[in-house]
Formats: sequence, structure tokens, C-alpha cells
Amino acid sequence: MNIRGVAALGTVGVLAGLLGGCGIRATQVPTDFGPAPSMVPCELSSTDITVQATPSGVPVEVFLLCSGRLARVNRSVLVPDIGDEAKRRLLVAQGLLDALAGKPSGAEDEAGYSTAVPAGVRVSGARSGEPEDALRLSTAPDALPKYALAQIVCTFADSAAAEGDGSVVLGGPGDGSLRRYECTAEVQSSPGDEKPPSSEVGGS
Repeated sequence: MNIRGVAALGTVGVLAGLLGGCGIRATQVPTDFGPAPSMVPCELSSTDITVQATPSGVPVEVFLLCSGRLARVNRSVLVPDIGDEAKRRLLVAQGLLDALAGKPSGAEDEAGYSTAVPAGVRVSGARSGEPEDALRLSTAPDALPKYALAQIVCTFADSAAAEGDGSVVLGGPGDGSLRRYECTAEVQSSPGDEKPPSSEVGGS
């Protein structure tokens, strides 16, 4: 190496030493990414979860959307103590729909939770000749957004509104056929990719 190169290296070394001795980073670049997030995405504290439960209601779980996936959250549904099991199941189903359509709490919104289920969707029971566990929505399932249908299917399938086998029989308000929809792991992880798998259901 020639004398000029040695001198240059010496100068760089001296500058680095001076900067380091003064406590100054040689590559300090000002950045401003805003305040640190106050809550981990899709994570709720035990206090936030407890707030969602109403003492006079029946504790249930519904599926909201968070980070492109379905996520369980706690809710309460007011259900009268009646002996008619079919009517009770309908009341639970309607309560679940209302909970799904409701605005997420402040803590849930901050953590990234949302819902695609529109307000005002109603549910009715099976008609004559249809399976007893059938539920008919005031909006046809195929007319619902993919995310909303996935929320409803997985919430119903995991509740007293269905038979507890991971599926639910749904139909629309008209005379259209009923279909048994399944809440699969794929639906829960990617609810916007495809609609929940389903198969046509005949009458009883």
C-alpha cells in the first residue's frame, strides 16, 4: 500500500475514534415512526375480555376478524328461561347475529378486531319438512360477503344454535334449498379466500 493510502486509513481511524469518544454514532439517522403501539394486535387482556360479559346474559363466543383471520371473542346473549328448546335455540342464534353485527369495543378496535356482518340480519327456524336444526337467514347466505358468512358459520357451528359437530344448516328467506356449511381450519385462517365448504341438505 502506498503512503497516500496509509495516510487516508489513519485519518478515518482518527475520525472514528473521535466520534466514538464523544458518544456520537457515525451513522445516526433521525427517524420518526410515531408512538409505540399500546396493544399487541389480536391480543386482549383479561380485563378487556371480562368487560364484554353481561352478568345477566349467557356467556358465548363469537368470531370476529383480526389480521385477516377469524378470532374468538367473548360476548353475552340474553336468553329467557323457556322450556321450548327450538325457540331457545332461535333466540341464541339471533343473539349471536346481533353480537356479530355489533361494533367492537374500544379495546377490541385498538387491537385490530372488526366485523363484516351487516346489522339487521334476522334468523328463523326450520319450515315444515325441513331438518329441525335448520336456520334461515333474512339475507341469503350466498348474498353475504365471504368474511361475514365465515363469521356466521363458525359462530353458529360452535354454539348451542347448531348440533355441535362443526357445521350448521343455513338457508335464505325464500324457498331456496338448505345447505350444511362447515367451519374448517382453512375457513378460520383465510375467511376471505373462499366461502365455507357446503353441501345441499334435503328435507326430513
